[in-house]
Amino acid sequence: MTQKRKFAGLPWLALAFPLAACKAEVLAPAGDVAARQRDLLVTSTLLMLLIIVPVMILTVIFALRYRARNRRADYQPDWDHSTKLEFVIWAAPLLIIITLGALTWVGTHLLDPYRPLDRITSGQPVASDTRPLQVQVVAMDWKWLFIYPEQGIASINEMAVPVDRPVEFTLTSTSVMNAFYIPAMAGMIYAMPGMETKLNGVFNRPGEYKGIASHYSGQGFSGMHFKALASDEAGFDAWVARARAGGGTLDRPRYLELEAPSENVPPMSFADVDPQLFQRVVNMCVEPGKICMAEMMALDAQGGTGLAGTMNVQRLTYDKDQRRGTRAPVLGWEPFQIASFCTPEDSARMFGKSPELTRTTVNMTPLRGHALPPPKGLFTPSQDNAVTLLDPTRGQAQKF
Repeated sequence: MTQKRKFAGLPWLALAFPLAACKAEVLAPAGDVAARQRDLLVTSTLLMLLIIVPVMILTVIFALRYRARNRRADYQPDWDHSTKLEFVIWAAPLLIIITLGALTWVGTHLLDPYRPLDRITSGQPVASDTRPLQVQVVAMDWKWLFIYPEQGIASINEMAVPVDRPVEFTLTSTSVMNAFYIPAMAGMIYAMPGMETKLNGVFNRPGEYKGIASHYSGQGFSGMHFKALASDEAGFDAWVARARAGGGTLDRPRYLELEAPSENVPPMSFADVDPQLFQRVVNMCVEPGKICMAEMMALDAQGGTGLAGTMNVQRLTYDKDQRRGTRAPVLGWEPFQIASFCTPEDSARMFGKSPELTRTTVNMTPLRGHALPPPKGLFTPSQDNAVTLLDPTRGQAQKF
């Protein structure tokens, strides 16, 4: 009977076995940014324990000392105040809060995701001539797309960076808000459709690390993770060479195929990428014949398309629900978007008047924005934009 009692608690130890497989990446980072975040987390926890541990100990002591059966304890039913106790009770937590506030304020600004790195690691500042590696990230359903604009390649669910070189991530999303997180490298940053966010980080130790989507985004969320490979410059160059040797082109039609929801997608790469693809994803105009958000905002700044733009509309195909055929009409109106811009002749036809009559008797001043030329230099400052608009006279796509 005694032997059975000795081993009675052993089954409970089995519950701790799964914890042995856990990898504490947050507490064992491989990059300077993640290391400083780890230090901030540990320091904050220790400071809070300065209050929590004594309170827990004193709670037990008071319960034992002043229990009803302890006749040796002083019984003072009229006692209600002690200045010394009040000072200790309020001063100690106040000092902890002030210290935590100072640490988090400084740490929040030093570790701002948008802030370019000022050091590679402790004691090693970033050289003045160092250029961060540019990586464009697109959160898709349910996979990650990485575009390397300098190398002209792209990959799905796998990214590689050289160690001891700053990396600047530029992120967006195709449909819903998501969160990009490599625990061993840097903090978490959100990726949102129609917006662009940034994250700066660095790896200081080679290895294969895990990147995850840390924000629930639907059915395939559990499989939305990727490999983050850190190596020296030679290893990174070899990875780029393998991607180029693998062939494949990531253009707009191929991107629209990848954008369809899929789960547990294996890593793949592309040797050639449309240089305007990421900006089109951000501006929601990957599909042919769709005006980009930046162009529409520029037109609005010039006065907008007004009534003249209402003549040329089509279904809003860059909206994920509309693409999937699940979007319902709003207040009886079918989804639409402006796909081209009216001329004065178009406006005259809209009002049932001839062009000649329009020029002589109709005041076109209210139709601000009619026949506005598309803004120049949407994606590149030195070239005219190549945004594809719909030619209403031919009923087909035409580039301006």
